[in-house]
Amino acid sequence: MDFLNALVALSNFVLIPAIAYGSQLALGALGVTLIYGILRFSNFAHGDTMAFGAMIAVLVTWWFQSMGIGLGPLPTALLALPVAIAGCMLLVLLTDRLVYRFYREQKAKPVILVIVSMGVMFIMNGLVRFIIGPGDQRFSDGERFLISAREFKQMTGLREGLAIKTSQGLTVVVAVIAVALLFWFLNRTRTGKSMRAYSDNEDLALLSGINPERVVMYTWLIVAALATVAGVLYGLDKSFKPFVYFQLLLPIFASAIVGGLGNPLGAIAGGFVIAFSEVTITYAWKKVLKYLLPENLEPSGLVQLLSTDYKFAVSFMILLIVLLFKPTGLFKGKSV
Repeated sequence: MDFLNALVALSNFVLIPAIAYGSQLALGALGVTLIYGILRFSNFAHGDTMAFGAMIAVLVTWWFQSMGIGLGPLPTALLALPVAIAGCMLLVLLTDRLVYRFYREQKAKPVILVIVSMGVMFIMNGLVRFIIGPGDQRFSDGERFLISAREFKQMTGLREGLAIKTSQGLTVVVAVIAVALLFWFLNRTRTGKSMRAYSDNEDLALLSGINPERVVMYTWLIVAALATVAGVLYGLDKSFKPFVYFQLLLPIFASAIVGGLGNPLGAIAGGFVIAFSEVTITYAWKKVLKYLLPENLEPSGLVQLLSTDYKFAVSFMILLIVLLFKPTGLFKGKSV
C-alpha cells in the first residue's frame, strides 16, 4: 500500500507535470529547430512569438466569454486558437517581410540574423506588454480537473490523491495531434518534401526548381502555428504572463540543442529530457521517500536538490554539458 501511495505521489508531482511541461517545450523547440534547419539562424524572438499568439488567444477568449460562447467542460481558449494562429501567422510574415528578408537578400551571416532576432524579440515583448499588461492573466475556464484528488482517494482508499488537471490532459492530446500533423506534412506533402530538401542542401534544392521564398513563407506559417499552440497550452496550464515566455526561451533552446538542432524528432526528445530534469531536480522528495523508507530512516529535510527558483539553471547546466561533449545533440542535428 505504501508503494502505491509513493507511486501516486510521484505521478502527481513529477510524472504528470513533467509530461505536460515536456509537451509544451517540445512544441516550442520544434519551432526553433525548423527555423534553424531551414532558415539557418537561431530565432531568439521565438518565446515572444509564443507570447503574442497566446495573447491573441487570451483576448479572443475573453471576448467569447463576454458573449456567453463556451465549450462546456473544455477551455474556451480552444475556440480562440484558430484566430490566435491566424494573428500570429500575420505577425511573423510581416516581420519576415519588413526585417529578415532584407538580411537574407544581403546573404548576411547567421550571427547577424541572431542579433536582428534579438531586436525583434524586444519589440514583440514590449508590444505584448503594452497591449495586455505585464501581470498574470488567467483565461482558463471549463472543468478544472479530469480527476480530482478527493475522487481518487474515495475510489482507491489510498492516502495520496491523484489530480490530473484538464489543461494537462489537453496539452498532451493537442501536442500529439500537432506533432502528427507536422510529420505528416513534412513527409507526405510536396511542400513539406521541398522544405526538407532545402534544409538538407540549399544549392541542390534551388537547382531542382524549389522556390526559396515559398519555402521560407511555409516555414514561418508552421512556426507561428506551433508557437501559438505551445504558448496557449503553457498559459492554460500555468498562467499567462508575458515575461515568463521570455524566460522560457532558455529551456526551449536547451531542448532543441539537446535533441539536435534542425532535427524535429530531437526537439521532441529534448523537450522531455529538459522537462523531466527540471521537475525531478527541483522536486522535494520527502513525500515519496516517507512511504518507501522505514520510519527510523525517514528524512527530516525536504530532500530537494535545488529550489524551484533555480529550475532554469538546470536547463542551462544540461545545455552546457551537451555543448561540451556532444554538440550535435542526441539525434545528430546540425552542430551549434
